[in-house]
Amino acid sequence: MPTISRICVAQTLHGVFGQGSRVPDTWDAKLPHEDAIFAGALLALCLRHWGRLQAYIQTMLQNPARGLPLGSQVTLAMGFAQLAWLQGVSDHAAVNESAELAKDRAWGFPPHLGLVNALLRAGARDREQLRLALEALPAALDRSPFAERVLRGALEGVAQDPQQSLEQQQEAVWTRLQEPARPAFRQIRPGPLPEGLVADPTLPGCLQLEPGANFPRAWLESGQGMVQDRSSQALMAFRRKAPVRRILDACAAPGGKTTSLALRWPEAELTAIEQHPRRARRLEENLQVRGIQARIVVDDATAWLKQTNETYDLILLDAPCSGSGTLRKHPELTWIGGGIDLDRLVQAQRSLLEAAIPRLAPEGLLIYAVCSWLPEEGQQHTAWVASQFDGIRLVDAWPAASTAAEPGIFRTQPLAWDGEGFQGLAFQRA
Repeated sequence: MPTISRICVAQTLHGVFGQGSRVPDTWDAKLPHEDAIFAGALLALCLRHWGRLQAYIQTMLQNPARGLPLGSQVTLAMGFAQLAWLQGVSDHAAVNESAELAKDRAWGFPPHLGLVNALLRAGARDREQLRLALEALPAALDRSPFAERVLRGALEGVAQDPQQSLEQQQEAVWTRLQEPARPAFRQIRPGPLPEGLVADPTLPGCLQLEPGANFPRAWLESGQGMVQDRSSQALMAFRRKAPVRRILDACAAPGGKTTSLALRWPEAELTAIEQHPRRARRLEENLQVRGIQARIVVDDATAWLKQTNETYDLILLDAPCSGSGTLRKHPELTWIGGGIDLDRLVQAQRSLLEAAIPRLAPEGLLIYAVCSWLPEEGQQHTAWVASQFDGIRLVDAWPAASTAAEPGIFRTQPLAWDGEGFQGLAFQRA
């Protein structure tokens, strides 16, 4: 019987490559801490190097044209990844556990048990040579057309380094995206910080976890702090000098930005909209444990905004998007991103803007945000808004020295910023 950690990895890989599914946030929730660390490392290796792993496997087959069923692709990729890059895993464990997976019809392909066993035993004879052979394969094998599109979008409009070609800069961005994402945190309630949490030297209020420190799960579950990416924290540091009495968070779950708004304007009346009931329950639970008061509306934000007559001094529109800016944290997007209907997302974003802008009070501010590097999901909306609305203008909301691309536009720089790819637009009513 394979270990539960390896079963979790195999199950998740089947979801990604068999069903085109995102990796659920709770995929490793039932694993003990040490098992979850191992499973996370193995899953990341398989996702980040899937192209090279499969290309290498093909060179080992007598008849590559026949291909392999997904179960064999998964079990072999997991075995070779352990042998090549997880030196703490013994030869026996890497080979035998993969063979156990191959015998299970749910995760492997039993007729290929002998093949899986033979190929992995061959790889185990010289693990260093295996690693070198895998890493000698072209890195581009690990990039899909979607990933290439993300790299182009990340660098579009960015000042080019005259010492490097565009292709070299794309390679540099890709290299950064292969580094494990570092979580960032924010303190919600006063009190001592867990051991290992330290102040981010370049972003006020942001906390980072020192290498080797334990993840502060109890601190988070108690509502004293929350996980919030550096880019999200920088975006939420927008300037607003006018009074804020009424706030709307139009796409609120899971509640990180809602919490930021409440902490910054604790006296304001706060409304949070979330369309999906399960996510709305999670939003409510998160706000409750953090001591945040808000009116929660379970409805489609576009429909609700069109029906209401209420106006707001501040509207946050963290719109549904491709998530292309989270590729470092979600490497499965490399392989499933091609199935994203970008045209539909762009239209949904414009529908939300079209519904939200009329709900701005005089001098009201709307912050539009997406965790995406693709220009059509962010910066390109500015011309469309200008063509649709009178009396709405971009306003300088982020310090030029941070991640502001130009007045009124927030955009993280892929080679100079340690955080997710984010775009933000700041619109104000006259």
